Amino acid sequence: MAESAARSPAAAHWRFDGSQATLELQGDWRTADTAAAWSVPAEVPASVQRVQVLGAGLQGWDSRLAARLWQLGAELAQRQPALALDLTTLPGGLREVLSLASASSTRPARPPEPDGLARLGLLLARSLERATVTLGFVGETLMALGRLLRGRTAMRGQDLLHQLWATGPASLPIVSLVSALVGLIIAYLGAAQLQRFGAQIYMADLVTIGEVREVAALMTAVILAGRVGAAFAAQLGSMQANEEIDALRTLGLDPVEHLVLPRTLALTLMAPLLTVYAALVAMVAGMFVAVGIFAVEPLEYLVRSFNSLTLAHVSIGLLKATVYGLLVALAGCRQGLHAGRSAQAVGDATTAAVVQAIVWIVVAASALTISFQRLGW
Repeated sequence: MAESAARSPAAAHWRFDGSQATLELQGDWRTADTAAAWSVPAEVPASVQRVQVLGAGLQGWDSRLAARLWQLGAELAQRQPALALDLTTLPGGLREVLSLASASSTRPARPPEPDGLARLGLLLARSLERATVTLGFVGETLMALGRLLRGRTAMRGQDLLHQLWATGPASLPIVSLVSALVGLIIAYLGAAQLQRFGAQIYMADLVTIGEVREVAALMTAVILAGRVGAAFAAQLGSMQANEEIDALRTLGLDPVEHLVLPRTLALTLMAPLLTVYAALVAMVAGMFVAVGIFAVEPLEYLVRSFNSLTLAHVSIGLLKATVYGLLVALAGCRQGLHAGRSAQAVGDATTAAVVQAIVWIVVAASALTISFQRLGW
């Protein structure tokens, strides 16, 4: 009771002195009748450039006083935009409330649209940043592989076995379907030209060499990019969004060894095996076309197919499949491990993983094909 009696009623006094105005606040502003004590001058002299709010006499305040002061500043700024409101003598808590209110109500100005040269510079800067992140990720993967070869890795064998199953046997149905259809297409396209010369038997050479050397590895890699590479990006991106990767780092565990290395090794090992299977399926599909439609003898087709297989063709096909599998794994893991922390970011990372993997595959296929042709292999 004594404390309540000692508190004076709320009061606000204005004083004008040349270029400065003073608003002195006194008393307890937590009572219900403070509206009558609040006053705003109907007109502020044009010579006033600063309004100082004195709060030394405040005995108590709440959000209602903060709202009135914020509204006062807005009204004065609307009347005289150059007028400054000095709140340095107010209590610290009241100043923080007003600062937060001002920050939330102030919208940043829209930056000007960059011109063509500026857009080109921004594009180059972003491309360089992405390339730097990619090179750093590849370097971390190579270091993890080096530790594996030295027997100092923390990668678990069961993780590798799980990824081997997910990337290999689980991909057989879609690889079988696509490879059979591609074999049929190549056989029909070849027969349409070879039939003019009565050379349908060379369909076996065309399908076998084309599949073993180029098409089987390329189509298998594209299938793996859409099925496995996207899965890698979605899995790691979801872990990044849920802060599971941050938790691994907090526990002192390397995410590259535990998450990236098993996936990369599994896909690199399985891609050549899937390519061999895809080539066999395509050769069988081409045989059905040659035998069933163009009247080629089955035994003759098989003999020509096996005679056209050389060590160079098989080695080049397996080498390309290994490179493509490695690129697909790196693209998927790179995008997933560096994804954002939202559902939209995970979707963007998945899309980027597929696009990046296919671009890398096409570039690698062009470079390898040109190199082997120049070497005469």
